[in-house]
Amino acid sequence: MNRPAPVSSRLPEFTWDTLEAAATLAAAHPDGLINLSMGTPVDPVPPVIRQALADAADAPGYPLTAGSPALRDAIAAWVARSCGAGVDGLGVLPTIGSKELVAWLPTLLGLGPGDVVVVPSIAYPTYSDGVRLAGATTVRADSLTAVGPTSRVRLVWINSPGNPTGRVLPAAHLRKVVDWARERGAVVASDECYLPLGWTADAEPVSVLSPEVCGGSYDSVLAVHSLSKRSNLAGYRAGFVAGDPALVAELLKIRKHAGMIVPAPVQAAMVAALSDQAHADEQRERYRARRETLLAAFTGAGFTVEHSEAGLYLWMTRGEDCWATVDWLARRGILVAAGAFYGPGGAQHVRAALTESDAHVAAVAARLAQA
Repeated sequence: MNRPAPVSSRLPEFTWDTLEAAATLAAAHPDGLINLSMGTPVDPVPPVIRQALADAADAPGYPLTAGSPALRDAIAAWVARSCGAGVDGLGVLPTIGSKELVAWLPTLLGLGPGDVVVVPSIAYPTYSDGVRLAGATTVRADSLTAVGPTSRVRLVWINSPGNPTGRVLPAAHLRKVVDWARERGAVVASDECYLPLGWTADAEPVSVLSPEVCGGSYDSVLAVHSLSKRSNLAGYRAGFVAGDPALVAELLKIRKHAGMIVPAPVQAAMVAALSDQAHADEQRERYRARRETLLAAFTGAGFTVEHSEAGLYLWMTRGEDCWATVDWLARRGILVAAGAFYGPGGAQHVRAALTESDAHVAAVAARLAQA
């Protein structure tokens, strides 16, 4: 009996599984492992959000795939405040975190064999994973002139502030991408999960929904957001997409059939999170302090930190193969992500997250000072 190849055969080895040997080495450190390899929040979920979740816990009925009216209003209001978008004509839709939307967007948009998706040259692996799941083709490029004359581009991913690099793309660059895609009938999907986390005055992140980028029209434009980092809600799986109302309506139709629904208590928690800025400001300051400590520690230990002007990571190199750097740090009990995870352009870099506790961040600095 000839069975079709399993879907998993289209995908590479899961990124984090390749770190097992380094994790074992780091765990052998006398003072234990400090994990900077993943951007996993460790600080408590703010009380206002936990209370909203608890208050909504008695939810025996099915929630709305489109999100409750209160959640849709909260998303639109937050996007207006934080992205400079107008509420009129804006489509919004809650998602089960942002990763599932990133992975399934090519499929939800109907892409398949022969279609091309452009992703950044150094990028979050799930962009290309989603392309593989749809059976389409990935082209890595930071300059659209490098894409060539192909007319099969159906989707362009942009990510600013970038993961893993922390690079911020200026509004003029983003506008050129939007104009280029519109001329070809392609969709621009902007992963903006780190938008609130700019660290330098000369590199202020800007949303694709800003009028200076989209020209006041949301045609062919989608912005993807998450509350995982802003509000410590990675465990809640709370995200949303906003932009072209026709595209959002199409996504909603498919997601209703597929049961891709954010649970009702999580929807209530999202309303509380989006409506409260104080907790987000407090969390941002925690990350700012940790960034300052880690930046000084790694540069003092001989690392060159590149970009990293925004987001939750330091993108660094010692001018050697990334796996040699991973091992060097693992011997000091520090686990980081290999730059090769993010594409060939990262082969001599590593990524360190700012999401460990204050105590662990201080311990990293102490260990590197002894290196």
